[in-house]
Amino acid sequence: MSVLLIVILVLAIIFDYINGFHDAANSIATIVSTKVLTPFQAVIWAALFNFVAFFIFRDHGVANTIAKTVKEDFITLPVILSGLIAAISWNLMTWWFGIPSSSSHTLIGGFAGAAIAHAGFNAVNTEPIIKTVSFIVLAPLMGMVMAYIISLWFIYSFRRGALPKILSFGVIAIVMILLFNVMETDPSKLKGHSANYLVNVLSDTRNFKWILLATILTAMSVFTMFLGSLNTARSTMYLKRFQLVSSAAFSIGHGGNDAQKVMGIITVALISAHHIKTFSEMPVWVPLVCYTAIALGTLSGGWKIIKTMGTRITKITPFEGVAAETAGAITLFLTENLKIPVSTTHTIAGSIMGVGATKRLSAVRWGVTINLLWAWILTIPVSGMLAAGVYCVVRLFL
Repeated sequence: MSVLLIVILVLAIIFDYINGFHDAANSIATIVSTKVLTPFQAVIWAALFNFVAFFIFRDHGVANTIAKTVKEDFITLPVILSGLIAAISWNLMTWWFGIPSSSSHTLIGGFAGAAIAHAGFNAVNTEPIIKTVSFIVLAPLMGMVMAYIISLWFIYSFRRGALPKILSFGVIAIVMILLFNVMETDPSKLKGHSANYLVNVLSDTRNFKWILLATILTAMSVFTMFLGSLNTARSTMYLKRFQLVSSAAFSIGHGGNDAQKVMGIITVALISAHHIKTFSEMPVWVPLVCYTAIALGTLSGGWKIIKTMGTRITKITPFEGVAAETAGAITLFLTENLKIPVSTTHTIAGSIMGVGATKRLSAVRWGVTINLLWAWILTIPVSGMLAAGVYCVVRLFL
């Protein structure tokens, strides 16, 4: 293994670690701002479920998309090195100023910018870039709309009468129909090795993530049936407990989405160095190291960004925290299934805006939101230019 490859692997793991503490706010901002957990308890909770994602997301579709950002013929170790240096630099700068920018887009922008400096715009695959850029808008919009709908559902459920309960039964029915439609049930395609067909269906990782999400939504539906009969103190107590579940689901989605991006970079580095031939030959240690690094990074926290995400966009109550985190988790699970690398920062920010908008549009501090939007828009081009500059220096020595 060459010294350059070792340096790249170390930098990739450092970036993953930085991604963890940079994006810790995404997982814990709402649960800290509602005082369900202390910051210390929250980072432990989020880090644990960041790592649990290792056992759930096993198809690595997002990692493959990242790997295809640059055409294989133009991927070199200096290109990867330059992209990582630029991505780490931008991440540290935005963390220092408390700006919740996207680590995902930083990495993509850096990788693409270095490749363009190496071989021109022809070096970049436009399809994954267009998908990623489009979800700068679509991911927070999805989170916002879903959080808004879930919040309205919760608010309606506080009413007494039969209609809120009928609505909750309807949600359960829709969830079950969708679950049976997305689950893989073909025995020849199931990855389990048990003699029991049902065990193979339930244990298949492609199914398990949907079963997990369906279980959470079903539990929420059952809970909303009793909201109308609870006083404010009891409903708040139960909502705070439920927020532990919704934040865990979001942390799983965060780990499953973000760790895969570094997996993609490490795998293309191994291919470029001729240690493996294809993406499918990714060594087992790659995902294990990446999920461990992002979990350890989350443990380190990112307190400046937590303040922006948890309090400055809008004030959050426990029921709004549940709505925002659940909407964020659904968005991350869906986009991971579509193999689209999205920003967990954008997703949870959009979800927080969605719950704020149910009070009134002025409850969302749009001045803060516009500042965040500018940071989101600038991340890819700025990272790309940084990487291009770094590449021009790196190629003088390599």
